[in-house]
Amino acid sequence: MEYLPLFGSVLFIHLLAVMSPGPDFIMALRNSLTYSRKTGVYTAIGFGLGIGVHVFYCVFGLALIISTSQVAFNIIKFLGVAYLAYIGVVSVYSKTKDISAGNQAHKKDISALKAIKIGFLTNVLNPKATLFFLSLFTFVIGPNVPKSIAWVLGVMMMINTALWFSLVAIFFTQSRIRAIFNKYQKAFNIVFGVLLIAIAIKIVFT
Repeated sequence: MEYLPLFGSVLFIHLLAVMSPGPDFIMALRNSLTYSRKTGVYTAIGFGLGIGVHVFYCVFGLALIISTSQVAFNIIKFLGVAYLAYIGVVSVYSKTKDISAGNQAHKKDISALKAIKIGFLTNVLNPKATLFFLSLFTFVIGPNVPKSIAWVLGVMMMINTALWFSLVAIFFTQSRIRAIFNKYQKAFNIVFGVLLIAIAIKIVFT
């Protein structure tokens, strides 16, 4: 019972962070609209698994190394920049596909594993996520909280992330929204790509 206020605070802060626009949100939209609702949900699962990596290094003290080593953090930072820029360029130059409801069975989708991989790498290589979890575990959860409690919080954040972005995938793949995207798909792909490249550039100079 003594940790209930901590649970409430952490989950509320994390929910606000998850809901704020960023690489995960843009990637969730891109995969859901470009491919399918199922792919969007698998991408969301990848985001949740990525959260698990952040929780792991924070719980086991590797966060101290990352927070004190400029080299370690820069490696994560520039890997993330390269990955986001790559996905952005692919999105800009991608060919349009008919994703109307009547063509669902005929369009080319990506595998569940690939969708999970995209979500996982997008989250793990996002330096903003690294900074968020370093701050969360340092200043909100604190070093005196038992590891068992920290792990429970981590698992809950993983589930919250997967559920939220699954809802995003479900909402944005409604027939009307999908029809609009199908009509202006090339423009949307360019917008998604440019936003991902812009985020990558912003991270470089942050």
